[in-house]
Amino acid sequence: MIPDPRFVGKPKMFWAHVRSISEQVGYTARGTGTVKVPSFQEILTAMEQVGLQGGHLGVAPDHPAPLASLLLDYFAFRAAVLQRFVEPRLMEAAAARALFRQLAAELKPRSEAIPWNKQKGSKRAPAYLTAIVNMLIRANAGTLPCDLNPRALTTITAGGKPLRTLARWVDGAFPGVVNPIAVWEIKEYYYTTTFGSRVADGVYESLLDGMELEELREHEGIDVKHYLIIDARYTWWECGKSYLCRIIDMLHMGYVDEVLFGREVVERIPVLVSAWMSIHQAKSRP
Repeated sequence: MIPDPRFVGKPKMFWAHVRSISEQVGYTARGTGTVKVPSFQEILTAMEQVGLQGGHLGVAPDHPAPLASLLLDYFAFRAAVLQRFVEPRLMEAAAARALFRQLAAELKPRSEAIPWNKQKGSKRAPAYLTAIVNMLIRANAGTLPCDLNPRALTTITAGGKPLRTLARWVDGAFPGVVNPIAVWEIKEYYYTTTFGSRVADGVYESLLDGMELEELREHEGIDVKHYLIIDARYTWWECGKSYLCRIIDMLHMGYVDEVLFGREVVERIPVLVSAWMSIHQAKSRP
């Protein structure tokens, strides 16, 4: 999923409103489990309840200020895209296993492209989403290098010297973790039974990486593509809709270039790898 142009490039003040209002009114509608779309009056009430001014948003539902209109449009968009686009693409373990086996039969990957999860007993299995991503990238990257399991911090250099080094390891980098064109993170939680702090931390880790890459882009003019890839319908949809909302926010704030949800990887990764290869070829020309 790529961001909707209507909500790209908005000032951080806009996103401060989104976060404050979302936190107060809730991310889901009580009793229905659907993603919450607050009304104009609910927005004003939320601002008042947390001690914030709301007069700049307007005083009547039929005459909202431009900022309030944009907020209403965004909340409606966020709910619709999650319910109509994201939820149908999320897989549970059985569907991910079937897709993994189908692609493995077609692509015949090397064993190093197939990592295993950290579960025990009957849940011990290949890390399906990571393996699917690895297979698709490797199949579409031709002879170009690609680090599918970086064990080092990502570093951007100038004149052979470190210019920026990210705080965390990423899950993959093209063509490598030194001066990458693209980096990505994969969050698959097929056997998680609750939405715990470990899952939440994964979202905030991606936000941290995105903020570091934003600083690099703004101050050094260097653009590193950043992708978040997630799956597990129960974890994200049944337990974690509020964090799906945060991920959609993060996407439109520019902290990730694209979020791939579940089976969407099959459609999008070949397109992305082709774009990365074009950038690599352009940089390699004398």
